[in-house]
Amino acid sequence: MPLIDVQWARIEPLLPDRAPGRGGRWRDHRVVIDAIALKFQTGTQWVHLPEKYGNWRGVCNRLRMWAVDGTWERVFTALMAQADADEGLTWAVSVDSTVVRAPQHAVGARKKGLRPVSRPATPSAGPAAD
Repeated sequence: MPLIDVQWARIEPLLPDRAPGRGGRWRDHRVVIDAIALKFQTGTQWVHLPEKYGNWRGVCNRLRMWAVDGTWERVFTALMAQADADEGLTWAVSVDSTVVRAPQHAVGARKKGLRPVSRPATPSAGPAAD
């Protein structure tokens, strides 16, 4: 589902300039964000993004570049601060206490049953001491 105008109005000022340091202009940020959202909402592979979003490599590269330079963190932090200031943010904390145990084969246990019990060592019947 593409961003609505109200959502885009909050996000747009937080994004970097559309003219990168070198090369030409980037594709419209709104189109790229819609493509990224579609990819994660549907679980589709990058190569299966619809053509209306442009080259999938460009979308994927922009996602990674913004993750590395901290753009996503700045956007999420600013949006959370805005929502908290507007009292539109409800905090919910979930703690999972599930215990996951690995089967015995996963932790290096013997696969053919128990090892035979070793018998205690007994002194050998060697030459008698005189």
